[in-house]
Amino acid sequence: MLDAPHLLGLALALGAEGLRPWSPAETELAKTAAAPSPALVEIFRRAIDEGKDPLGDAFLALRPPAERRRLGATYTPAPLVDSMLGWASSRTVPARIIDPGAGTGRFLVASGRRFDDAELWGVEVDPFAALLLRAHLAAAGLASRAKVVVGDYRRIDISKGAGKTLFLGNPPYVRHHQLSPDEKDWLSTKAQSLGLPTSKLAGLHAHFFLATALHAREGDIGCFVTSAEWLDVNYGRLVRKLFLGPLGGVALHRIDPNIAPFDGALTTAVITCFEVGTRPKALRMATHRSLETLGSLDSGPWLPRERFEASERWSSVTAKKAERPAGFVELGELCRVHRGQVTGNNRVWIAGPHAEGLPERLLFPTVTRARELFDAGGRLLDAWALREVIDLPEDLDRLSSDERESVLRFLQRARAMGADRGFIATHRRAWWSVGLREPAPILATYMARRPPAFVRNLAGARHINIAHGLYPREPLTETQLEALARHLNEHARLRDGRTYAGGLTKFEPREMERLPIPGPELLAKPS
Repeated sequence: MLDAPHLLGLALALGAEGLRPWSPAETELAKTAAAPSPALVEIFRRAIDEGKDPLGDAFLALRPPAERRRLGATYTPAPLVDSMLGWASSRTVPARIIDPGAGTGRFLVASGRRFDDAELWGVEVDPFAALLLRAHLAAAGLASRAKVVVGDYRRIDISKGAGKTLFLGNPPYVRHHQLSPDEKDWLSTKAQSLGLPTSKLAGLHAHFFLATALHAREGDIGCFVTSAEWLDVNYGRLVRKLFLGPLGGVALHRIDPNIAPFDGALTTAVITCFEVGTRPKALRMATHRSLETLGSLDSGPWLPRERFEASERWSSVTAKKAERPAGFVELGELCRVHRGQVTGNNRVWIAGPHAEGLPERLLFPTVTRARELFDAGGRLLDAWALREVIDLPEDLDRLSSDERESVLRFLQRARAMGADRGFIATHRRAWWSVGLREPAPILATYMARRPPAFVRNLAGARHINIAHGLYPREPLTETQLEALARHLNEHARLRDGRTYAGGLTKFEPREMERLPIPGPELLAKPS
């Protein structure tokens, strides 16, 4: 594996020097470069001539996945690049191509070879990757019509040049936890200026969709591959509105969630095709079982625009709505579904030796692992094997003097373990009070590579946020509860939830409440 100095040296030897101006950070990096052997330079140059990206491959080997994830650097495999370019070339001959997160130039170099006269813009925030991008473009003979900008795509100045612009690439995938308050404020302010909904839980790829809508003009086209979660989640509403509105979305191509298309990143993928200024009456939506079946993205059914406008979950928009049998209702009409309580620090609030001396009445047998429900066989009969969660009252004066003394000793230990300083603790009315819900008659798993397990909670166990609790809105008999759990176990399907990479499926409470179930009268009938 090449070290950083020799990889930088390769970039300089392959022509990065000839594509300027450089950023100050690139200039400093270049000072650390080590001269590579002429033979190695020739090997890399030959690989680039063959259409490969050896600089990107070396960069991936050098940078561990965790470090690349910090900047959202997921490198796109050739079949995805080729298919996206195939779609774009069937729509226009662009005067300019902009890759908003160019990396080492897989999209830009392939674009330059496809479109002989197009100006090539690569925007990249990582100066190391930017030097490799310059080298890749130069070695491919494209430096004379290329421009590399080291900076934030959201804030760069993109002049309105003559001709159409193609926005093409793989916007960085960074979750909202890693975004600064200023970045989240940018999203909120810019979205509001377009009259669009926003959420500060949106990842960086949502920011890039919005920035593209602001940069683009009528007649421009775009093709992005991103994480697919925005199709379904609440904070993806902004992207869905952009797709149907300013961006002029025309097609969506989902990659099967069981495929992990990006090296070092366990994420789903969807290709988004748009033509700015259009408002088609029908949109294409397809799911592809492998990268090799993508072709030029001309497969998949055309669906009425109204289907997308009426749906908040787009991954299932192709599915026909099943007729509900007579006497059936949605689960939410019969039960509220609540996720279990977040403790904020399981190490403290799940009882162990540090809880010694606490009154037994403050320790609650609790389902703390999904496996406990999967292994229950539909009925949780006994709580003896469950761990206990410490749940103290907000008002400690309600305790007897002996109880209060033991609790105060425990709280000293809890503070030493950091229990009072976490986000959850500082947002509770009393940092020491977890606030477990009452036992739910039915408990359910909600994230796995299999349908949820619905379990009758005959042990009266509490649950934390690894499970959902089903709480009847009106009293149900034991017969009805047993029939309800049985029906859900037999009929809940993976496609009713939202699927992430590797086939991991999640059911949010509202999604679980949409499951069709027999009404109370049917549940009361003997099985």
